[in-house]
Amino acid sequence: MSTTAAIARPGKEHSAQKPSPRATRPAAGLLLGVLLLVGAAALSLAVGARQIPLDQVWSALSHPVGTENDAIVRDLRLPRTLIGAAVGAALGLGGAVMQTLTRNPLADPGLLGVNAGASAAVVTAIGVLGITSFAGYLWFALAGAALAATAVNALGGGRWATPVRLALAGTAVNAALFGYVNGLSLWHLSTLDEMRFWSVGTLAKREASLLLTVAPLLVAGALLAFALARPLGALALGEDHARALGTRVRRVRVLSVVAITLLCGGATAVCGPIGFIGLMIPHAARAFCGPDPRWMFPFCALYAPVLMLVSDVIGRVVMPPSEIEVGTVTAFLGGLLFIHLVRQRKVAQL
Repeated sequence: MSTTAAIARPGKEHSAQKPSPRATRPAAGLLLGVLLLVGAAALSLAVGARQIPLDQVWSALSHPVGTENDAIVRDLRLPRTLIGAAVGAALGLGGAVMQTLTRNPLADPGLLGVNAGASAAVVTAIGVLGITSFAGYLWFALAGAALAATAVNALGGGRWATPVRLALAGTAVNAALFGYVNGLSLWHLSTLDEMRFWSVGTLAKREASLLLTVAPLLVAGALLAFALARPLGALALGEDHARALGTRVRRVRVLSVVAITLLCGGATAVCGPIGFIGLMIPHAARAFCGPDPRWMFPFCALYAPVLMLVSDVIGRVVMPPSEIEVGTVTAFLGGLLFIHLVRQRKVAQL
């Protein structure tokens, strides 16, 4: 009997050390996200006005010989894919930070005025100051995003802001800024086409040099967001609990706004305002891995570029030979998500 117990005991200890399916689920989700991102990138490189087989895509990337397919893949689709992945990750991560910070499941950079602030600043640079280069209006986009985020937070009540008040303040700021954008576009007819093309949100005609210029800002914003994951998780429990755990609440709020500004301002400067990426992806990630930012932020950084690239591919093929801009596709998908949320009896605060 004792021998049997001695043999059984190590087995029990061994089984207790096995990770539960619940514990391994987020890790499996991250691995799936990597695979989906690779697949979406391959789809973005292969699909368009001209369909290019995947073996020829690989040949164009690894051993180019100067064919027309090589030029399409390397000069047109590769920069577009890289920019789409970077911008998608920035918007998804920025939306996750904003939802966690405000404890508002409907918060995203578009709804709370960040994208509108960047758009208004860029349109001012183009229409009033005559600045048309990306390097010239990048800093306008960042400044506009920061000012809009500050204005929404102040109008929403500052440190006493509630999710509802922040949403209402963001809606008001959005309406005012986009009204300004439309009015300025009509006033300066000579630059109307350029501003209209930028403000719709697109990945078309974007060069790789744009990504190199904005990459340091996006990387800095992403690193800051991941560094804030643990204190933001504590802040989501309430300010009193966060302070009891040693979290510097005001510092975390300020740094979170800086991270959102770098991520969303830089992304908007490259592609224009692209909405709903930062709203849809955190919802999906939260349903899979829970509300813990230490898991949710990596999920958003992986799955948001998948959604961005797939939306861009849909825009290329749905109405050939013309294209629908990626901002229009994501707006349509976001509208469907809002209908789903409205039909739910209750949308819980974070």
